[in-house]
Amino acid sequence: MKVLVTGAKGFVGKNLTAALKNIRDGKDKTRPQLTIDEIYEYDMDNTVSELEQFCAKADFVFHLAGVNRPQNPEEFMQGNFGFSSLLLDTLQKYGNTCPVMLSSSVQATLIGRYAGGEYGKSKKAGEELFFAYAQKTGGHVYVYRFPNLFGKWCRPNYNSAVATFCHNMANDLPITVNDPAVELELLYIDDLIDEMLCALEGKPHRCEYDGLTPVETENGAYCFAPVTHKVTLGEIVTLLERFARQPKTLVVPQIPKGSFAKKLYSTYLSYLPKEKTAFDLKMNVDARGSFTELLKTEHCGQFSVNISKPGITKGQHWHHTKWEFFIVVAGRGLIQQRKIGTDEVLNFEVSGEKIQAVHMLPGYTHNIINLSDTENLVTVMWANEQFEPSKPDTFFEIVE
Repeated sequence: MKVLVTGAKGFVGKNLTAALKNIRDGKDKTRPQLTIDEIYEYDMDNTVSELEQFCAKADFVFHLAGVNRPQNPEEFMQGNFGFSSLLLDTLQKYGNTCPVMLSSSVQATLIGRYAGGEYGKSKKAGEELFFAYAQKTGGHVYVYRFPNLFGKWCRPNYNSAVATFCHNMANDLPITVNDPAVELELLYIDDLIDEMLCALEGKPHRCEYDGLTPVETENGAYCFAPVTHKVTLGEIVTLLERFARQPKTLVVPQIPKGSFAKKLYSTYLSYLPKEKTAFDLKMNVDARGSFTELLKTEHCGQFSVNISKPGITKGQHWHHTKWEFFIVVAGRGLIQQRKIGTDEVLNFEVSGEKIQAVHMLPGYTHNIINLSDTENLVTVMWANEQFEPSKPDTFFEIVE
């Protein structure tokens, strides 16, 4: 399959072409029925002659090119309607009735706060042009009305509040929110690309519109990405402030699978400058080696790394409720555990050459011994709760 992407250098275009290339090159095998042979990337620096070549050969067209922030309002219609007309005329010139996807906007509804907007009018005109084209040629058109988009590679200070907020927070710049209660409907770029690939396979989610809301309908005139998030500006800023504090607190907020927080965190990280990409951790160093906290979670404990010098024994304590995993990743050691009030000792020889996780059992005093005379013993540790100095649940007792 040969795929034409207009607006290939824009936010959506860059993400889409990257996904298409991964499929073309065999790096993404999640859609085994989809074969990409060629990708034609068209943008403002391409010629009309190149557009003709691409339109003559394309098996599918993603039409993403458009105007968002022109100097004059008149440019909306020229950029959003005019180029769409040129694209469709060129396809007809070569008798190419391949499927065409149009990136429109929820503003094309022209209702509520979008009533009378020049941008929405230009997008609505483009939609009507596409529907007329489908009726005339019999070709399939997939018209998507995008809500607010966010994700990596989105341009800040342009047309995305989320991109601006992420960029400013990552670069210690101020964020201005006039009304924290304002709610946005947000579509994450990966969810959008997933839907666009469904369209490429001929399986778009179709809908009709009830006001601003898409209602899934098998034979609907429009298409939509089914996964969006409704979030207030205040909630976005609060999350970003917590993300920005993470290098100091080491605490990562809850980021469940598919959640807005998970997608926003990935977006925020994509704006970090080089000087923030790496950050120092506090190493607690003594004659025995070191102990360093790596990461803390809100409800699932914390991760640490322990380095023991040759011949050193660490631990010799027990917990009422806390439990841990010890995972030796380098060196050779012995983990010992003894149930409080008994003499039986459980011995576990561990090595970085055979990585295992060993439970530190509640009610068992335990230690870890570096058996090497020359090499450090490196152990990754997980505890089921963050360490609380006021309630450490840690009691000294020698194993044997």
